[in-house]
Amino acid sequence: MRKLQAPLAAAAVAALVLAGCGTTSDRTSDTPQAQNSKECKGADGKYTIGMSQANVAEPYRQRMDDDILAAAKEVPQFEVKFADAAQDNAKQVADVENYITQQIDLLIISPNEAKPLTAVVKKAYDKGIPVLVLDRKVEGDAYTGFIGGDNVQIGTEAGKYIAEKLLPNGGNVVELKGLAGATPQTERHDGFIAGIKGNPKVKVIASASGDWLREKGQAQMDALLKANPKIDVVYSHNDPMAEGAYLAAKAVGREKEMKFTGIDALPIPSGGIKAVEQGRLSATFTYPTNGKEAIAAAKKILVDCGTIEKSQTLQTRLIDESNAAAIYAEENPTG
Repeated sequence: MRKLQAPLAAAAVAALVLAGCGTTSDRTSDTPQAQNSKECKGADGKYTIGMSQANVAEPYRQRMDDDILAAAKEVPQFEVKFADAAQDNAKQVADVENYITQQIDLLIISPNEAKPLTAVVKKAYDKGIPVLVLDRKVEGDAYTGFIGGDNVQIGTEAGKYIAEKLLPNGGNVVELKGLAGATPQTERHDGFIAGIKGNPKVKVIASASGDWLREKGQAQMDALLKANPKIDVVYSHNDPMAEGAYLAAKAVGREKEMKFTGIDALPIPSGGIKAVEQGRLSATFTYPTNGKEAIAAAKKILVDCGTIEKSQTLQTRLIDESNAAAIYAEENPTG
């Protein structure tokens, strides 16, 4: 576990807050408390947040943790602990159970899969711990708030881009999917199918699951290349798998036969924006990490003693050769 500690806020600031949510140690009941407990210490309190991450093998998830860490540094009342489930549902359940035992003040979780994490998220919520679910959903509504992109919309936009821009005259598409059981996988697939409906000449000829990982995406694409002599576009549910697919095609001299698209668009040297700028990907779609938004929501609940919306949807945008360099520079103003 990594840990971030920050000093208490100044007493002058603390004096401004009169009511709202208390720390976990103040709780004496297992009654659900959706947002606030009755006695809020506000800016005068000190709060422990537990972040349960599905895995950090994906660059997107490491960036999410980094963004949470950076945003939390700006809130002097917060201490954040991190746990990495390493794509293991049982470990993530145990991580959350451990946080409950530690009596954390707020849980942030990006679930590995929806169904296996639903019960333990509900357990935390029912004990009065505010729960923020990021990126991937759980079943039901036993949580304080969900923050994430609209994966159906992202899939739809990707489908339209392929059907209208890359394959206006039709062609063969293979789909590299994320982890089965993770809600973005289903939603990005469903959106994509809806997006290509306007062009009946676009055919999805094969699909495989790369579990969001570059290496597995490369291995799956190697098999797809052997089985399919004509592939025009690879639609990947994230950028690392799209990069893996490109490497597989390049290894057999076929990378120029097809186009590659991804999702995430991390503004880092190894991210999707640079891959578009450098010509390996034709396009990617931004998928915000939700890190700073999660800390803002936690501050509103714990420090400001306020309430948040049940669902906060963050917007996407297309990155292609026309804007990749400019957007990368915009996201990295210091170089």
